[in-house]
Amino acid sequence: MLKKVFRVVITLCGMLFGYGVSQIILELALPAIGLEMAKVESWIFGACLIILFGLIFFKLYPALEKLFSKTESTINTSISRIPANDLVAGGIGLVFGLVIAYLLSQIVYSIRVLQTAYISTILSVLIYIFFGFMGVTASKRVATEVIRLMPQGRVSAPGEPRAAAPKKNKGRGSAPKVLDTSVIIDGRIVDILKTGFIEGEIVIPDFVLVELRHIADSSDSLKRNRGRRGLDILNHIQDAYGVDIYETAGDKSLEEIPEVDVKLLRLAQNIKGCVVTNDFNLNKVATIQGVKVLNINDLANALKPVVLPGESMQIFLVKEGKEYGQAVAYLDDGTMIVVENGRQYISQTINVTVTSVLQTSAGRMIFARPAV
Repeated sequence: MLKKVFRVVITLCGMLFGYGVSQIILELALPAIGLEMAKVESWIFGACLIILFGLIFFKLYPALEKLFSKTESTINTSISRIPANDLVAGGIGLVFGLVIAYLLSQIVYSIRVLQTAYISTILSVLIYIFFGFMGVTASKRVATEVIRLMPQGRVSAPGEPRAAAPKKNKGRGSAPKVLDTSVIIDGRIVDILKTGFIEGEIVIPDFVLVELRHIADSSDSLKRNRGRRGLDILNHIQDAYGVDIYETAGDKSLEEIPEVDVKLLRLAQNIKGCVVTNDFNLNKVATIQGVKVLNINDLANALKPVVLPGESMQIFLVKEGKEYGQAVAYLDDGTMIVVENGRQYISQTINVTVTSVLQTSAGRMIFARPAV
């Protein structure tokens, strides 16, 4: 019912627009080229334009409705990201701009030449739009400068004890951190959050929760266990750090994307955040699209102890290597050590000398040989 009412209103607006076009043609265009219509002819001509534009606006209503809906969603999303001080400053500036526009529009209305065919009305609308926009822009710029120049604390009176400096917000100025499914299932993010090395807002999108639930309901026992582990870790993060699920239902740009990884990157772009993951492929795609990534595996590799060629260490050889005569050992952090000519020492603890270290984004590998 409401859509029908809106369609009628849009149709009436089209008819009114057609009437304005007919008046411009009859009172300005035709006299300018030396033509003139009889009264009856002008009525018929005006009625035809009114009906024509009414039908055009009636047919265009579905497209206009989609445009209005998309614009409304964009405006709501943009407003939700604007700081409160910018909204207040913009509102004050808008009021001042409209006051100035009102005074100038009165001057326009007083000019008799501009009163023909709604020219004064059109100019008045343009003046309101221009000065309203200028008021909002100027007030936001002035408010930013005032806040920047304001002292951070109150000046103490003589003899009065100095007030303590306000505590800085730990995550202020930091980009939001969007967690993906793999990093939640991995679980190491809990320990990283506990140390306080990650600053800013932690964002867990609702579609990541949906994916975790699908994995937990899988018929594959391995996937099912991983999904349940992810849900347990997610509950722990919410309880310990008060992280709420980020609702994306109102974001039209995400609804059309079926893949979770692509949707995750788009969300990070929309909120100007970065993705926290340990997915190698997602890391590569994010780099291509210009999205900042915090890779847990890169962090773990950076924290591993430094091993230089020529150093000696004692290791336990656990299995054969891929090449002939090789044996493999592992450090406590999981780093693989490939020992040349170490096959005969499998299941033994021996001293080795490091020959080279290979560092890749997938991990680190150490090559060594038995100490002589």
